[in-house]
Amino acid sequence: MSNSNVAILAMLEAKPEKAQELEDFLTGALALAEKEPDTYTWFALKLGPLSFGIFDTFKDDEGRQLHLNGPIAAALMANAEELLSTAPDIKQIEVLAAKIE
Repeated sequence: MSNSNVAILAMLEAKPEKAQELEDFLTGALALAEKEPDTYTWFALKLGPLSFGIFDTFKDDEGRQLHLNGPIAAALMANAEELLSTAPDIKQIEVLAAKIE
């Protein structure tokens, strides 16, 4: 994690008929995250049949803001009404401790 404590935790609830589409969107977004030099880690998560999340860490707050204004967030917001049952819950958080090998 390169000693970064700057992170985002986004919680996403899919519409029942759109869960697979949301899962596909998230797995496809990895290619975009890999192009962001200030995004140190990026995880797409499946928490349950309709519950998904994204956890990512950044070089600094500037990198986090670039990500929040970047192509993944833009695509998510453009498709939110179609894919999600509720608005995305996006929190800017701080990592207190981590072990990454």
